[in-house]
Amino acid sequence: MTSAAGDTWETGAAYEAYMGRWSRPLARVFVEWLHPEPSAHWPEVGCRTGALTSTICDLCEPASVVACDPSEPFVEHARNTLSDARTSFVIAGTEALPSRDGGFDANVSGLVLNFLPDPGQAVASIRERLRPGGIVAAYVWDYAEGMEFLRYFWEEAVFSDPRAAALNESRRFPLCRAPALVSLFRAAGLAQVETDLLDIPTDFADYWKPFLRGTGPAPSYVMSLDPTSRELLRERLRRRLHPGSDGRIPLRARAWAVRGFSN
Repeated sequence: MTSAAGDTWETGAAYEAYMGRWSRPLARVFVEWLHPEPSAHWPEVGCRTGALTSTICDLCEPASVVACDPSEPFVEHARNTLSDARTSFVIAGTEALPSRDGGFDANVSGLVLNFLPDPGQAVASIRERLRPGGIVAAYVWDYAEGMEFLRYFWEEAVFSDPRAAALNESRRFPLCRAPALVSLFRAAGLAQVETDLLDIPTDFADYWKPFLRGTGPAPSYVMSLDPTSRELLRERLRRRLHPGSDGRIPLRARAWAVRGFSN
């Protein structure tokens, strides 16, 4: 699957190597912040490779989880890596979300809102599938400031290639800020909307290799470059980063979480 911006989302294993290893610890921090009731019925919008799905199963004692994503390879990867009788996976976008008699209890989305063509319509559709008093919650990377490994990447990419400015995720995704997330949820008719910051540490033994797998915005951009430009970007990033004495590169990864309740 390739988006209008040229992002490619084809391979579950490539996504895991690029982003999944960080989205899994982030999903845990999000669920602990959400502090949900047990025995809830959960739909998940944009499950990708199942990071949040598996965390819900591990920590939340769900009655059921229906995990949706429009990418068939991602859904197949999630199905193959998570075996839980409470969970079902559906190949579906926001235009065909599942419903449940009586409504769902908690509808969640992890690292996906930015990539939806109409986030407002999507959140409104999610709210319509909740029971009264049900919760909608989501989280997105803080591309503007706190997601350091991507902020450094795009700063160096734009320096090398000014055309990359249009692809920079901090510019493309205004929902990476708290006021925009609050406005989005309130406009969808949700009440008691609140946000919070979620932080996880990241460290890299090999910063560059995950960008060569072609899945996600930054890797899609890297693979669009000719070999000379690609090497120039790699060298700029090597000089920018500061490995520790053990050769590892510690960076911060920060996300914004948002939640609201149906009336």
